[in-house]
Amino acid sequence: MARLEFRDIRLRFGAAEVVGGASFAVGEGEFVSVVGPTGCGKSTLLNLAAGLLRPSGGEVLVDGAPLLGINRKAGYLFQSDSLMPWRSARDNVAAGPEFAGVPRAEARVQAEGWLARVGLAGHGGKYPHQLSGGMRKRAQLAQTLVLDPPILLMDEPFSALDVQTRQMMENELLAIWQANRKSVLFITHDLEEAISLSDRVIVLSAGPATRPIAEFAIDLPRPRDVAEIRLTAEFRATEERIWEVLRDEVLKAYRQGEAA
Repeated sequence: MARLEFRDIRLRFGAAEVVGGASFAVGEGEFVSVVGPTGCGKSTLLNLAAGLLRPSGGEVLVDGAPLLGINRKAGYLFQSDSLMPWRSARDNVAAGPEFAGVPRAEARVQAEGWLARVGLAGHGGKYPHQLSGGMRKRAQLAQTLVLDPPILLMDEPFSALDVQTRQMMENELLAIWQANRKSVLFITHDLEEAISLSDRVIVLSAGPATRPIAEFAIDLPRPRDVAEIRLTAEFRATEERIWEVLRDEVLKAYRQGEAA
């Protein structure tokens, strides 16, 4: 049974159909990335999976049951900073367990443990403005994982980072994922990132009424170093196959933008 499933999802905002019949699933312990042209509705699908939006038609299933409200089995890692500036890194990570009823002292112990796991041991007392971009993203990752959600929803979480920090964070994410095998739905504009991280890559059509038009199994060996694997012939061949499909949708979106 799939952890997360979109079954003929449709979404309208007024007269505009944003999602037009999207069906795909994320299996237990599977890492699935979604790519598509800018503005096609990738983040919208993630918000549907989180229960932040309700579909106009079709249904989202979590562990086989229809999602009727907020997805309590999912952790959501946003593109923008979600750290509270008045709380230290430790207290930001501890906030989730505290809100769930864990005593504050125990929540802070859990927070310190997760900060150490993401490479921030000794930085728990610092406030967000005292952390680099990469450190803030590590703290956000700990903030998401501390509640041990079986599903991770990730919306271009590393797009604002420089190339070197981004690759470090991608490798850290893979190491954490390899250790606990969460089910991941990962949104990205970066095709190389999608291939480097994923078990499967799903390509969405240009909007309006976006829908999956192709999916590709990524058979590259694990564990992976994202910088090294991109140098292999197998990686380049996979990228060419996916780009052949994605390119046409990017061109469609570009022409639609010109005509608007």
